[in-house]
Amino acid sequence: MLCPMLALRTAEPPRRAPAIWRTMLNIDRGLVNLVGRLTVTGRVPAQLRGRPLLMAANHIGVFDAFVLMAACKRIGINPRFMLAGGILDAPVIGPALRVSGHLRVDRKHAGTAVGQFAEAVEAMKTTREPIIVYPEGRISHDPGLWPERGKTGAARLALAAGVPVIPISQWGAHEAVYWGTETVNGPADLIPLARSGLSAPLRRPRFRVHFGDPVDLSGIDTQRPGAGVRAHAKIMQAITDGLVPLRHDELDRPRFHDPTRPTDTVSPWKPPSAL
Repeated sequence: MLCPMLALRTAEPPRRAPAIWRTMLNIDRGLVNLVGRLTVTGRVPAQLRGRPLLMAANHIGVFDAFVLMAACKRIGINPRFMLAGGILDAPVIGPALRVSGHLRVDRKHAGTAVGQFAEAVEAMKTTREPIIVYPEGRISHDPGLWPERGKTGAARLALAAGVPVIPISQWGAHEAVYWGTETVNGPADLIPLARSGLSAPLRRPRFRVHFGDPVDLSGIDTQRPGAGVRAHAKIMQAITDGLVPLRHDELDRPRFHDPTRPTDTVSPWKPPSAL
């Protein structure tokens, strides 16, 4: 169910994305087409385009952001991401991403995070491009690659800003590049990623992305304790529900084995059919 205030507004034409971001999206589309085959299902309703919108996706691999960008480009939207500060501070790519309007989050600095959350809420109220977040905060460590428990930040942001949430479910991007390592300390840490990435065009993995219906958060009382937890559960359940059809023939474990990905957590959202 859409937020009442948003549903009553007259749709505005989407603002043209910065040239540097449009260029990056076009390059990305070519890269994804080179590496594998992309299938996109679902949509973003016309009445939500050109308005504040949060999109929440499951996190399955280091290549999945590229796949999400290409999927969004295919349905005619130019998304922004909520990114870790380290990425936005990186040489070359960092300035390009900052100019493109991506939102910053620094989870390791609590004091900074509080201020950034308030800034993100204000940004969400005024932006006319969708913002993509990963509620899990990292690539899933579940053996079956089902979504992890995740964090409530995205849900709290949606509630505070009063914006709709579109769940995005994706599968297949984990086959493009190995997980690798949690941190990169030198060239040796990049070797597994490079090897797996170079072989991907020969394997031609299939990338599947589904845009679900807006998550109904209308029944959640934001004044009651635990509102963020309840909203988070609804969002994660919607992502999982959309994921089941995408991987119907490998519900238990992924067919593609990544020897570098940790498998030390258990997903609380894993459907009964996968148990």
